[in-house]
Amino acid sequence: MSGGGPRHGTIVDTRPSGGGPRGVLSSYIVRDDEDERYYGFDYRQIVTEGFRTIRTGERVRFYISAESPDRAEFVIRLDQPDPAEYYR
Repeated sequence: MSGGGPRHGTIVDTRPSGGGPRGVLSSYIVRDDEDERYYGFDYRQIVTEGFRTIRTGERVRFYISAESPDRAEFVIRLDQPDPAEYYR
């Protein structure tokens, strides 16, 4: 599955990657709370139903990819925003 157990971190950056059907999807950077290393991932790794996105500053749980140790996978948002606040 993945390299090690679950990690906790904070989203620190969003970067346009040019992916997706319209070329506007983003990739994200998470900083591990424990060792302060940085890991990249894209929307496909966000575990949720519906719209897959994350904002800078959100806390997440994730796994480090066994195939690519600089990548996060199975990213779960820990602080779900109130939908009314999110779409202001």
